[in-house]
Amino acid sequence: MSEQINEEMWEEVYVKPVKKVGMITLLVAAGLTFTPLIYLYLAHGILPPMDAALRSWGLVAAAFGAFYIVEPVSYYAILGLAGTYMSFLSGNISNLRLPCSAMAQEVVGVTEGSKKGEIIGAIGISASVLVNLAFVTAAAIVGMAIIGVLPEIIVEGFRDYTAPAIFGAVYGQFSMRYIQLAPIGIGIALIMLGIIQAPAWLAILACVFGTMGIARVMFNKDIIKGD
Repeated sequence: MSEQINEEMWEEVYVKPVKKVGMITLLVAAGLTFTPLIYLYLAHGILPPMDAALRSWGLVAAAFGAFYIVEPVSYYAILGLAGTYMSFLSGNISNLRLPCSAMAQEVVGVTEGSKKGEIIGAIGISASVLVNLAFVTAAAIVGMAIIGVLPEIIVEGFRDYTAPAIFGAVYGQFSMRYIQLAPIGIGIALIMLGIIQAPAWLAILACVFGTMGIARVMFNKDIIKGD
């Protein structure tokens, strides 16, 4: 009975307010993206032809549409509900919000997907948004001046290897927990991208759900142990 009450309290106190605020803020942000277009039309009478707008939208949807489904599903276990809303509103999900959420939960010692993990992950993401805002502002002011004096090889290194380094750190972090699954995730990625040469969104789906499926089988056979 107490567990049922806790679930009901969790739903009322946390889940419903998060959904309400999250949907409102995302819809407001989506509406504000049209502000430049509205300004150009009201101030200068400029409006792109409908066929050109639809073609542009089609190109963007073809290139990134699959990620609208893939990324929320793939990242939800670590980001949590509130973290998902905040991350998709603020951006930089895979290279900043996801590692911050994962590291916060790792440091505190909570399990991803649990209620404690949900709250700790949201706190980590909130902190990352504030820190990111401060450093992005500073970078916008002085960043280009600093980059301008660095050797080209260092600039190229930052550009080409920062994201892989972050992904590698997150991969290593979770591989240490379930070392048996580490080669499986890498193996699926190598097959999908190197042999089959599947598009990135399909490779992500295969890696996420393929690893989850194999992990479930290994768990049922007592090859790996859950937390």
